[in-house]
Amino acid sequence: MKRYSLLLSLLSMLASVAAAQTTLRVQPVPATTPTDQLIYLAGSFNAWQPAAPGYAFSRQADGSYQLVLPATVRGPQEFKLTRGSWATAEADAHFAAIANRYADFGAGPATLTLRVANWQDQRPGGSLPTPPAKAHTYAANVQILADSFRLPQLAGRARRVWLYLPPGYASQHQRRYPVLYLQDGQNVFDNATAYSGEWGVDETLNQLNATGQQGAACIVVAVDNGGERRLDEYSPWQNAELKKGGEGDRYTDFLARTLKPYIDAHYRTRPDAAHTAIAGSSMGGLIALYAGLKYPLVFGRVGVFSPAVWFAKDSLLRYERRHQPALISSRFYFVAGPKESETMVPLMNEARNALLTSGVAPAHIAFKTPADGQHAEWFWRREFGPAYRWLLAE
Repeated sequence: MKRYSLLLSLLSMLASVAAAQTTLRVQPVPATTPTDQLIYLAGSFNAWQPAAPGYAFSRQADGSYQLVLPATVRGPQEFKLTRGSWATAEADAHFAAIANRYADFGAGPATLTLRVANWQDQRPGGSLPTPPAKAHTYAANVQILADSFRLPQLAGRARRVWLYLPPGYASQHQRRYPVLYLQDGQNVFDNATAYSGEWGVDETLNQLNATGQQGAACIVVAVDNGGERRLDEYSPWQNAELKKGGEGDRYTDFLARTLKPYIDAHYRTRPDAAHTAIAGSSMGGLIALYAGLKYPLVFGRVGVFSPAVWFAKDSLLRYERRHQPALISSRFYFVAGPKESETMVPLMNEARNALLTSGVAPAHIAFKTPADGQHAEWFWRREFGPAYRWLLAE
């Protein structure tokens, strides 16, 4: 009887997993689609990788393509189809890039049929015309600290680093300021460099200063991501399915041992951990959380926006649960929307609970889940102000 009950439980679990999966079917595809190339699904569930392992469609005998999504891909999702790169992404009837697709993958079995009109790289006469350059939107008190700041811990890779100095910095010669380090620097200040919108951190902080908000004066250092190396650098652990990650330990060493000492030496900072924050979104949120765990005496304030806990869940939670007395003074701000994915808020909650297990006081953890939150820059832009005020404003 005991074995029979165990078998029933196992069958029930397998049936539940199967019921949660969605099948995507692509038909028709352009007649010019090379039969020797795979079609991939890229979206918020796999960090927008255009050729992610596990997300390749299988070509069927009738010429269609089919993919059974992993059971974990549920709820509202944005995505696109590619042939392995963004240069070969799907296009509309005029060969122009299309907006992100959207679907709410439900709990029951379903098949969703998609149609691809064209591929961007197959425009007659050559590639798409270069779109007009987007206007720069960063404020006057934002500058490029360096176009090629060296990362010695990562074989001397170079990265653009942005610098925001608060209003009055040049005239208030004796004043020192807290510092906030942000990831994905392309998306922090400037719409011209942002992938899908900017955070508007400069506008938010300038507005807080203009309205006399206490503690609004802050230096912000934003580091561009490494493009194709983003997943590698933003996780200290490798994701077995994606075969990405594993360089995050060295990347956080760069932030703590190279970049921060440089900023402290050249600008009027308040260098203690209580006045040094680090933050990021998605994979940037994952590496910001890790940096706060590895270097609690350096980054004492941590902003975690829509973190990609799924990328390295077990390793991250084990690392968090280690008792670290230095974490007692740290503060963590978590924010994500329940509609981002079915697992986003539950996994973020596990990350919060692991911090509590490690000894962080409940009063030192903020946990926000706005109902309308999405995995998008507009959401992180809106939530930045409250997160900043909680983490750094005095």
